[in-house]
Amino acid sequence: MKVSIIKIGGNLIEDETVLDQVLTNFAAIEGAKILVHGGGKMATQLSEKLGVKTQMVDGRRITDRETLNIITMVYGGLVNKTIVAKLQANNCNALGLSGADLNTIKSIKRPIKTHDFGFVGDVTEVNSEMFSLLLNNNITPVCCAISHDKNGQLFNTNADTIASEIAVSLANDFEVELYYCFEKKGVLRSIEDENSVITDINTEIYQALVKEHIIADGMLPKLHNCFNALEKKVSKVFIGSVAMLADDNQLKTTITL
Repeated sequence: MKVSIIKIGGNLIEDETVLDQVLTNFAAIEGAKILVHGGGKMATQLSEKLGVKTQMVDGRRITDRETLNIITMVYGGLVNKTIVAKLQANNCNALGLSGADLNTIKSIKRPIKTHDFGFVGDVTEVNSEMFSLLLNNNITPVCCAISHDKNGQLFNTNADTIASEIAVSLANDFEVELYYCFEKKGVLRSIEDENSVITDINTEIYQALVKEHIIADGMLPKLHNCFNALEKKVSKVFIGSVAMLADDNQLKTTITL
């Protein structure tokens, strides 16, 4: 059985009209599917309203106790339940999950190296049996970017990594395709040119693009997650806009080893 795993980024969640189109396209995907989402910008906006300072290091959020509370409210509450409700309106029977729900995603606190990122988790285990049970019963999991350690502690966790790790955990039992959807049409050669999509990236091309500083910043960990998935039996990985979910011929970036 084929399973499509789609991760959507914050910019697609911000605009209600865009989100509606994303979820319409997602609901129309035939067969088993999983949606993974973040919501970082909305968490930042709520933090500002509540007077909680957002701290970033190398583009990554420092998650103190107050920030974790806000992230849990936004990711696991407002964003997750809004998405689930909209999917139900599209006749897609969805179930919203954090990593703690049904013990789906376990993690450990990120080790302190140069910085202490606070309550940030690195994924250690995905409950593939539970995901399989849901998928085989025509239930669509909607996973937010929160994991847990099974000792009562929640963690802020990278949504790209969660999508990749879920894909890897299911790859032995399903034909898994992984899609990273964001506001661009794919990985761009020039950030100023929306149509300068690099249609195919393998490890050799990736290394060259990194040296040229074409791939940098937040795209680096995203590509790392793509290659991690492919190395562990995920069949196909794509990066692009939501349009690629509805049209196989849509311009996008295909990642291969």
